[in-house]
Amino acid sequence: MTGLPFRIGLGYDVHRLARGESLVLGGVSIPSDVGTVAHSDGDVLLHAICDALLGAAALGDIGEHFPDTDEQYRDVSSIELLRRCIALLDEHGWRAGNLDAMLMLERPKILPHKHEMRSRIAEAMQLPLDHISLKATTGEGIGFVGRGAGIEAQAVVLLLPKD
Repeated sequence: MTGLPFRIGLGYDVHRLARGESLVLGGVSIPSDVGTVAHSDGDVLLHAICDALLGAAALGDIGEHFPDTDEQYRDVSSIELLRRCIALLDEHGWRAGNLDAMLMLERPKILPHKHEMRSRIAEAMQLPLDHISLKATTGEGIGFVGRGAGIEAQAVVLLLPKD
């Protein structure tokens, strides 16, 4: 690690929604009549967080490390992928400082699950709960999110040098 005393990363992910699929967000199974269509568990939030972490450390992206062409990642838990990203950062001399994330989906409501999601993310990122911010919004009926056809997530992370 050289140069900057900290780094900032931005992550983004999107998945299509379909009936009969499961919905996992922030490592939590959410009751819903629709879920994400994906190779892994489809946790759009954790995928965005992984990309933010990897990007901040200039280590590529989630698709390079855990490609959907590799059967070992079929139905893999994205919380495990997040743990692997944190371990990779550690190997390169970085640690996460904080996270600010946003989910964009029409339904279901996230508020009842928000604390558990934040707790699971904090544990996987080895951070105190108050370093994890999670917000959600709807598409107000506009675009694929507003029609309920998909879900988006964005994440911003701060990386600090390991102590």
